[in-house]
Amino acid sequence: MNREMQLDQNTLISAWQERLPALMKDGDSFSLQGDAADQNSLLIHFNAAGHQAYSLDFRCTYVDSREVAVDLVDVEQGGRHTDERTDAVQQLAQKYTRQIHECAQALQNLTNP
Repeated sequence: MNREMQLDQNTLISAWQERLPALMKDGDSFSLQGDAADQNSLLIHFNAAGHQAYSLDFRCTYVDSREVAVDLVDVEQGGRHTDERTDAVQQLAQKYTRQIHECAQALQNLTNP
């Protein structure tokens, strides 16, 4: 059964900005915005603390009101594109993907009432 999202993007962004910091490690930071091309997607930019200035960009798309698909869009190190296949980047990508899923789960009372 397809459960469509009933939430507008701005409400979703506010909820994520409130909830996501509680799931993050000290020193990491993020910025978040709606994807103009898709009302059900959020673009999340993470800055990793102390990891040689890595930053990772993800697209989090609500497949339905309960499930999100998370895609790593870009990885930079010190402001330059870098290889996303290195162990350090893969570990960061897994950590942030997990945090995105945890946040989506924590917001289910909002997205799947």
